[in-house]
Amino acid sequence: MRAATRSRHESWGTLALVAVCGIAMGAFGAWALLAPASFADAIDFPPANEHLLHDVGAFQLGIAATLLSAVLVEDSVTVALIGFLTADVIHTVNHLTDLTLGGHATDALLLGALAVVAFGALLLRLRSDRPSNQTDEE
Repeated sequence: MRAATRSRHESWGTLALVAVCGIAMGAFGAWALLAPASFADAIDFPPANEHLLHDVGAFQLGIAATLLSAVLVEDSVTVALIGFLTADVIHTVNHLTDLTLGGHATDALLLGALAVVAFGALLLRLRSDRPSNQTDEE
C-alpha cells in the first residue's frame, strides 16, 4: 500500500477534518453495535430492533474505515475496498451471532462469501505495482 503523496492543493486541515468525521462515525458505529439498546434510547427511534442496530453499527464502522483510510491511502479503489470489507465482515458476524433475531440461515454464508471476494480484490490491488487510476506523469 502506497503512502499518501498528496497534491499541494490538498491541505492537512482537510485531512484532519476527514479523520474527525471517521472517528465520530467509528464511535457511533461501535455504540450501535456494542450497546444497541442504549443507542436506540439515545436516538429515540422505537421500537429497538437489536439486529438492525447491529447492522447500523456495521455500516457506520464501514464508513469510518473508508474515511480514515482515505486520509492514509491515495488509491480510491483500495479505500473503497477497505470500507466495504470492514462493513461486510462485521455484517457477516452480526448474522452469525444474531441468528435468533431473524434473517435467513444463508445470510451469513452469502455475506461471508462476498467478504472473501472483496478480500481477494484488496490483495490483488495491494500487490499491483500501479493502481489503474495512476497516470504516467505521477
